[in-house]
Amino acid sequence: MDLLRQNVWSPYLAGIIIGLLQIPAFLLVDTALGASSSFVTGTGFIFSLFDSSITEIKYFAKYMSKDKYFWQSALVIGIALGALISYKASGRKASFSSASWKTIGASSAPIARLLQGFIGGFVLLVGARIAGGCTSGHGISGLAQLGVGSSVAVAAMFAGGIVTANLLYKRAS
Repeated sequence: MDLLRQNVWSPYLAGIIIGLLQIPAFLLVDTALGASSSFVTGTGFIFSLFDSSITEIKYFAKYMSKDKYFWQSALVIGIALGALISYKASGRKASFSSASWKTIGASSAPIARLLQGFIGGFVLLVGARIAGGCTSGHGISGLAQLGVGSSVAVAAMFAGGIVTANLLYKRAS
């Protein structure tokens, strides 16, 4: 349990563990690791509480009818809970990184930062759904299966990240 108390984990160890999770994912639930589909599943079920006809929409019906999407939802919830448990066990205090917020010229008010983070996450999720999967789905699972589409998606993600980082670095200088 000392691993949970560490402030930072080895990225190599974490990468190996995540990569090995592919094996039980395929053997037990016949699906790859991924996260963005779970948000479609959750949204569909929340909307169905107010309008049951949501299940007739082909896009939502696909994600609300198979066990693998419930498993992915459990995975996302488990990631959030695991991060919370690890954070609490490490004894660290919550804080916002001021350097990253200053770089993009964002507000320093905590509520504004939370709102900006939520909007950024929402935009990221929309992009993941348009791309047919998130970084974990394409980067971990797709590459493990030697998927051509995932190879292109990961290359585009890295290219976009490099361009964005360079633009932000130049702006901060």
